[in-house]
Amino acid sequence: MQAIVITGTGGPEVLVPREAPEPSPGPDEVLISVEAVPVLYPETQLRSGAFPLAAQPPVIFGFQAAGAVIAVGTDVDPAYIGRRVVGATAGTGSYAELVCAKVDATTPIPAEVTTADAAAVMMSGSVALALLETAALTGTETVLVEAGATGVGSYLVQLAREFGAARVIATAGGPDKARHAKELGADEVLDHRSEQWPGELRTGPAIDIVFDSLGGTSALALLDTMTPGSGRMLSYGWLSGEPARVTAADLLPRGLTLTGCSGPAWHERVGRAGGAILERVPTLAPPVETILPLDRAAEAHRLVESRRPLGRIILRPDGAAR
Repeated sequence: MQAIVITGTGGPEVLVPREAPEPSPGPDEVLISVEAVPVLYPETQLRSGAFPLAAQPPVIFGFQAAGAVIAVGTDVDPAYIGRRVVGATAGTGSYAELVCAKVDATTPIPAEVTTADAAAVMMSGSVALALLETAALTGTETVLVEAGATGVGSYLVQLAREFGAARVIATAGGPDKARHAKELGADEVLDHRSEQWPGELRTGPAIDIVFDSLGGTSALALLDTMTPGSGRMLSYGWLSGEPARVTAADLLPRGLTLTGCSGPAWHERVGRAGGAILERVPTLAPPVETILPLDRAAEAHRLVESRRPLGRIILRPDGAAR
């Protein structure tokens, strides 16, 4: 079968098309004929060596794939055969024509949702739902969504009012992304490429909730813009290159809280949100920006790392249904 193998950590060129043996499902697994593979930003970090890989190269790369179940393991109900699902791997194996996934790591795709759209929304949308549930909005609050034009931030902007936000402020990098965040529903957009952007919030209403994906020093600068006594920051990423530089000594005098959204329990919560986000796909902005053949995985990684795309890059095996 056609697959993309990571030959070592480094630039996108370490992702190499190769022929690989076809996998067989284990007792609790399904075998998916892949139609769409989402290229995820965290995958670029793993490929580059910023974070450890789940297995030593050379190995088939990738976390998620979507398509139709064509075979099942001995402990799986045969009724799964023919179902379209998004499947998550244990950290390798999804950049391929055929992928095995544990049955409890698959999410059925609703009939009205395309396979490509389901693959595009699954990761970022599930994280956004888990963040919004954790935030426990009350219907009167102002929220700040960092990097609100793409990825998780784009779904936070689109869904925040459904979960009780009264006002949505977003940040974005540059005018094109700022315009897109507005189109998604943000009331106001700030350019986070400016080091002084947190200061622009001090003249407006206090921020009740910050969805922090930038991390670094901006997180600390935001504390004085938040509602004393009840403001809360949910930290789930560090696009700046480092986690939020916030300590208990920074939070306690202001009566603020910071929730770290990571770890096994958090990932379980994200996994449980999969079905709910796929049901919402018809109401969301089109999630796919570009579909490329599977053998152009290196090009897809270059696009994602450029941070230019507004939507998801999808890889499609040559033999996948169009």
